[in-house]
Amino acid sequence: METIAAGIYRKKADNEKGFPADKCRFVTAGCHHGGWYNKKRAVNGYAIANTKNASVPTTDHTTLLNMAAAARAFCVVRGFNTSFCFFADMRLPSGAMRFYVYDFQQQAVLNAGLVAHGRCNQDWLTGRKFANTIGGGCTSLGRYKIGHAYKGRFGLAYKLYGLDSSNSNAYNRFVVLHAHSCVPAQAVDPSPICQSDGCPTLAPSFLKTVAAKIDSSRQPVLLWIFE
Repeated sequence: METIAAGIYRKKADNEKGFPADKCRFVTAGCHHGGWYNKKRAVNGYAIANTKNASVPTTDHTTLLNMAAAARAFCVVRGFNTSFCFFADMRLPSGAMRFYVYDFQQQAVLNAGLVAHGRCNQDWLTGRKFANTIGGGCTSLGRYKIGHAYKGRFGLAYKLYGLDSSNSNAYNRFVVLHAHSCVPAQAVDPSPICQSDGCPTLAPSFLKTVAAKIDSSRQPVLLWIFE
């Protein structure tokens, strides 16, 4: 039986992939983590994919430019920060760097990192599914206002306010932006990373980079999760 900090992996045969038991659920911040991989290595008690020779799929430049134009126009109208925003491209596999710190002036990605998506209350969600249902455990697509920082069960976290009909329940679902050690700092594709109960969850080191940008802004910051 392989244990982790907040729960237990169910014992599986050697040729099977382990998956997290219900006791692994982290309900405080609305997230459940405990990803499994064909090849595992333990880091701080969590199963992390082997990162050697990982490929790095990315969002194409045209898509980013189009998203950035729409995002900046939205920020101007709503009084959000017009220097930068965050994007999360859910079309990419979870092992790819799909969370972007985007600079409007430079029209370029300043930093990129991994982000977990919701498992929709399944032991392991294959592919993608999106929903806005309270208690549904899915990622919600749409634009978010990043709210105030606080210290939760997983350390630093930021409240999220859904701004579209597709993510309007984010605050009531306790969907927040935070970090967890089950998310690696580098790309691991084609291996997946852990899954959440809807929270966009980053690597601890990457959250520090993101937090520095958020905390430096006097205006609200936009996060746009898209597919």
